[in-house]
Amino acid sequence: MADAADLTATELLAEYEAGTLSPVEAAEAVLARIAREDPKLNAFCLVDEETTLDMARAAADRRRRGATLGPLDGVPVSIKDVFLTRGWPTLRGSTTIDPAGPWDEDSPAVARLREQGAVFAGKTTTPEFAWKGVTDNPLTGVTRNPWDTSRTPGGSSGGAAAAVAAGMAPLALGTDGGGSVRIPAAFTGTFTIKPTYGRIPHYPASPFGTLAHTGPMTNTVADAALLLDAVCGPDGRDWSALPPPDVPFADGGPDDLTGLRVAFSPDLGFAEVDPEIAASVAAAAEFFTELGAKVEQADPGLGGDPVEEFEVLWFAGAAKVIEHLSPAARARLDPGLREICEQGALYSAVEYLTATARRMELGRIMGVFHERYDLLLTPTMPIAAFEAGREVPEGSPSPRWTSWTPFTYPFNMTQQPAANLPCGFTADGLPIGLQVVGARHADALVMTACAAYERARPWRGRRP
Repeated sequence: MADAADLTATELLAEYEAGTLSPVEAAEAVLARIAREDPKLNAFCLVDEETTLDMARAAADRRRRGATLGPLDGVPVSIKDVFLTRGWPTLRGSTTIDPAGPWDEDSPAVARLREQGAVFAGKTTTPEFAWKGVTDNPLTGVTRNPWDTSRTPGGSSGGAAAAVAAGMAPLALGTDGGGSVRIPAAFTGTFTIKPTYGRIPHYPASPFGTLAHTGPMTNTVADAALLLDAVCGPDGRDWSALPPPDVPFADGGPDDLTGLRVAFSPDLGFAEVDPEIAASVAAAAEFFTELGAKVEQADPGLGGDPVEEFEVLWFAGAAKVIEHLSPAARARLDPGLREICEQGALYSAVEYLTATARRMELGRIMGVFHERYDLLLTPTMPIAAFEAGREVPEGSPSPRWTSWTPFTYPFNMTQQPAANLPCGFTADGLPIGLQVVGARHADALVMTACAAYERARPWRGRRP
């Protein structure tokens, strides 16, 4: 049998059901993979083998007794180090948080996984307070891409993406406030979806407000559906949480996309895209016609890049994150984070509300656009993964991460579901991603389209 660490969650569950593999063996395989690969990647900031194996033994015992807690019972999952996790510190990549805790509460998604008997493989790295689109921080250093360890895996869920790509747990929980699951998924050749805001409850409330979503990160669409089903649904601590979907995501959808109206925008009307990536994404978008969809090239008409308005919202949120810190603690922050916090603290209420008004206008534009088109396809990223340890590629005219992520943050502003589909590789062997965007609440349609593409063009066979 192949190394259990290379199995998807769906495959693990089939092995458990057949009695050919136990959750303990799966956990041991994942821990062995972490021990072997993580010194090169630095994807995990916390590994607690004793707790992981205790959870796996309990899952194995439940399976022997026919008393499983849920569909994910016994499946390893990693948790981004911004989610509260009972018994483990949540340090958010910062030296300013006291590891002593107390750590006596789970975030909603973590609580749902614990209730279902999932096995926690550890906590994954994030930039400090998840502030940027790459993953390095003052606490744990630089996280690297499994496809090329000189490159970044992206961020802010970079540790989660690297862990999934390298087989260090088939499932991962990430967050996305401006692209933070889609950026690293595109850079590491993994699947993810940022679901409609509120689909997965979030607590504590993000200082970045309603830009911040929780999302599953996996190697396949089917695994993401399992994880979505496990963690979506209301939680009393999140006043904006949506009710559970009428039909489980794991039920899937049709094999073809006949009749689906699909728009392909190669640049959203304003972005510059590397020609190699543009060609690969265009070919992937065209392939949707072979699945039965009607594909037209069309821009939604956003009226230019909303980066300035996004930065007002994002930088003000960052300033809120650190408002309680002493001058001595602020001096220990990531210098880039400190810079945007200083900028964010200067915005007036009128400037913030002006940015919010632009956000609402983007929502209106996309709402009308989706009356004509069911889905929008774009590149996920305009570039391939670049040097690790940098916020921007060498030679960038801008010092900020927002300068190279033009396709992701607009859909945080509009709260729409947006997925990354692996769709090819550069000549250097680096992954390329196609972004699939749906109307608000059309999460199931996005997942159905992604699953149909995956069935026709499976990517899992190529691993780092």
